[in-house]
Amino acid sequence: MMRTLLVRGMLAGLAAGVLALVFTWLLGEPLVGSAIDFESAEAAAAGEAAEPELVSRGVQSTLGLATGVLLYAIAFGGLFALAFAIAYGRLGRISARSTSLLLALAGYLSAFVVPFLKYPANPPSVGNPDTIGERTGAYFLMVVLSIGLAVAATYLGRRLLPGLGTWNAALVAVLAFVVAVAVVQLLLPAINEVPKEFPAALLWNFRVVSLGTQLVMWATIGLLFGALVQRKLRTESQLTAQPV
Repeated sequence: MMRTLLVRGMLAGLAAGVLALVFTWLLGEPLVGSAIDFESAEAAAAGEAAEPELVSRGVQSTLGLATGVLLYAIAFGGLFALAFAIAYGRLGRISARSTSLLLALAGYLSAFVVPFLKYPANPPSVGNPDTIGERTGAYFLMVVLSIGLAVAATYLGRRLLPGLGTWNAALVAVLAFVVAVAVVQLLLPAINEVPKEFPAALLWNFRVVSLGTQLVMWATIGLLFGALVQRKLRTESQLTAQPV
C-alpha cells in the first residue's frame, strides 16, 4: 500500500509542479526580471562592475526554473504521501479525500504561510550575499518549529476531544498553536535587508505571487492525491466485498 501511495503522491506532485511552473513563469518571472534590472541599475549608479553570469538569464528563467520546480514538486508529492499514510484514520472518521484536503491546508499554513509571516519571500536580487547562510538557517528553523507546533496542536486537540467536544477542542488547539507561533516568531531574529529604494509595489507583487505559487501546488496535490487514493481504496473495497 505504501508503494501505491508514493506513486500517486509523486504523480500528484508532478501535476502540481506543472501548474505551479506555469503560474510562476507567467506571473513571477517578469517580477524577477524587474528586480534584477533594479539591482543592475543600482550597481551602475554606484560605479560597480556587473558580476559575470555563471548561467544566463534565459536558461535560469526556462530550463533552470522548470527543473527546480518539477523536481521539488515530485519530491514534495512523495513526502505528502508519507504524511498522508501517518494521518489517515487518525483525524476521525473522514474519507481519504477529506484527509488529503485537510492535510494540504494544514501543510500550506504551517509549512509556508506561518514562516512567510516572519520571513517573507524576497526577489533573488534582494539581500546581502554574506548573510545568505544565516537567512536560510533562520527560515528553515521557523519551518521546522511551525510544523512541529502544528503536530503538537493536533495532538492536544485529540487529547481534549473527549472532555471538550470537537468544536471546543479544535478552538483550544488552534489558540495554543497561534500563541506558540507568536512566541517563536518574537524570539527568532528579525531579518530585513530590502533596500529602502526598492519599489514597494514590485516587492508586494512578488510576495503575493510567492503565496499564490505555493497555494497552487498545495491545493493541486491535496485535491488530486485525495481523488487518486479515494478511487484506489474504493476499488479495493469493492474487490474485497465480492464473493469468492
